[in-house]
Amino acid sequence: MTSITRNLPWFVKDLGISVVGQKCYVSLIENLDFNDFVCIKYSISKGLGVGIVVGGSIMKVPQLILILSAQSARGLSLPAYILETLSYAITLAYSYRNEFPFSTYGENLFLTIQNAIITLLIMFYQSPRQLTSTQSPAPRIASAVLAMVLAACAFIALPVSALAPLQIATLPLSLFSKLPQIRQNHRSQSTGQLSAFAVIAQIGGCLARLFTTATEVGDLLISAGFALALVLNCVLGAQMWMYWGMDEKEELGKAPLTIPPNEKEKIQWRAVSPQVEVIVPPQSPRTPTGRKWARKVD
Repeated sequence: MTSITRNLPWFVKDLGISVVGQKCYVSLIENLDFNDFVCIKYSISKGLGVGIVVGGSIMKVPQLILILSAQSARGLSLPAYILETLSYAITLAYSYRNEFPFSTYGENLFLTIQNAIITLLIMFYQSPRQLTSTQSPAPRIASAVLAMVLAACAFIALPVSALAPLQIATLPLSLFSKLPQIRQNHRSQSTGQLSAFAVIAQIGGCLARLFTTATEVGDLLISAGFALALVLNCVLGAQMWMYWGMDEKEELGKAPLTIPPNEKEKIQWRAVSPQVEVIVPPQSPRTPTGRKWARKVD
């Protein structure tokens, strides 16, 4: 068997070395040494990392589809997505500037982009009750885009030493980014347009990231951030389970009562001048002489 594994095509060998490294490729692939637990653990971590990066590139796509298909961002918290996007961006900048392997943080690049788009969509589809008739979402969206560009430039320009305090700040950011969404779900007893796929994928991603970070990076700041995110995502997952299928009930309870115009006028007239309606029974018509007449019924 080793005679085959040692003579694999060059592109297979190069791909394997790029993923698990020269040492582990020779040990596990060429020599088939399955007692090398260090390389096995490292290879599992690399495989999970690549899978998370690929999954992260489409994780929020179902959420985007839900918003666009419904033409509504009902149930989604704007402050929650702003803080979550900022947290992803800080982790991305911190990991990139510290030259961590891309497989340990690559999904943050895609999640930052997708979250930024969702944030803009929430602002665009904001409930008309929250905006006056003279307000338009366009200025707010333009301001948000400008703020995102400035934040990206700041993360690129900041020295590496200044990113460590920012990475520590992602812990409270993760907490406060989930609390508005959790609170909104609890108040409405519904998760609205929140995507179940995105929540479940985030729970699985946090679990896998705790393993890959401990195996390849060993950075306590990164690990603490993923641990806190795991707990909060589990709370969202529990709310998805508790409030599943309750959207219709919520909408029925909030449906406005429509009153016809003529009935509305009667209600207003009665509220201003309440009167007692007197029903007069019909009387038989009288003849010119004043006598009553009646039809003869055979």
